[in-house]
Amino acid sequence: MVEERPGSWFGFGFCGFGQAPGSDGRHQVHSPRLLCSWDRGGDICSVRASWSYTAFLSRAGRVQLSGSAGGALDGCRDLWASETLFVVLRDGRRPGAGAELQAWAPSSALRGEPLWAQTVTAETERKGGAGGETRAAPLPLLPCARAYVSPRTPLVQPLAPELRARRLELGTEHALLLDEAGQVYSWGAGRHGQLGHGTLEAELEPRLLEALQGLPMAVVAAGGWHSVCVSETGDIYIWGWNESGQLALPSRSLAEDRKTVSGEGLGELYTWGWGKYGQLGHSDTASWDRPCRVEYFVDNQLQVMAVSCGPWNTYVYAVEKEKS
Repeated sequence: MVEERPGSWFGFGFCGFGQAPGSDGRHQVHSPRLLCSWDRGGDICSVRASWSYTAFLSRAGRVQLSGSAGGALDGCRDLWASETLFVVLRDGRRPGAGAELQAWAPSSALRGEPLWAQTVTAETERKGGAGGETRAAPLPLLPCARAYVSPRTPLVQPLAPELRARRLELGTEHALLLDEAGQVYSWGAGRHGQLGHGTLEAELEPRLLEALQGLPMAVVAAGGWHSVCVSETGDIYIWGWNESGQLALPSRSLAEDRKTVSGEGLGELYTWGWGKYGQLGHSDTASWDRPCRVEYFVDNQLQVMAVSCGPWNTYVYAVEKEKS
């Protein structure tokens, strides 16, 4: 969730189901387009994209779905989207009650009762940040950091408490976990090398990435069948499937898969991989097996602060560059 300098969200790529930024009927947007704020709730502060719909969270706590799924909810703090499940962390329904984690079917238009709900008390939320204030772990990791939300049943999957999870990311068939010490764990299917253990075998339980031991990581991200992490010193590590050049390595076939996005450092955005729907933001549908800077943000004197990737689209939060 973006809470820093005021800026704007931009979107580009596939929007064939009417999801923003293609509200004018276009099925593809090849370069970044400014997203407008919703009529209620003020500015967008967080975006989560699934294949056929996108979920937006405003600073006032209003969630709005756009695309194949619609509907809105108020009193929301965090969100997570998949094709089978939409999850929100909301204020409690009764005064004095803890926050409530709710799972909805995207097709429900967020009406009636959620599929599943669980109260999250202040005691189960994690302590962290300046002064040790209470804060929730980002979804799909639950606030207690001892379980996570899965798009498949059972909806809540437990984690061993000794993992001390800080962040968790889900790919199509695998998961990545970043712990408090900066170590990375992976599990799930491994047929494309996305687990990083040197084999193509599946792992049923979280397994430490031995190749990264001694290198504290700051960020992890899971693509469809590839994985990315960034060290505390700013180095990027990528492994897994390279069918579309998403590892920034030469690819024999730039046919179809996903993409990789990097927006750290000076706030410039670089993208590479599959670009059929314009999701790389280079004003075309070309695919690339090497990092290419998205010139739109440079040309408009914008600094990229956050990126949220859907399967075939990309959302970027950018602010005006400070004058030196």
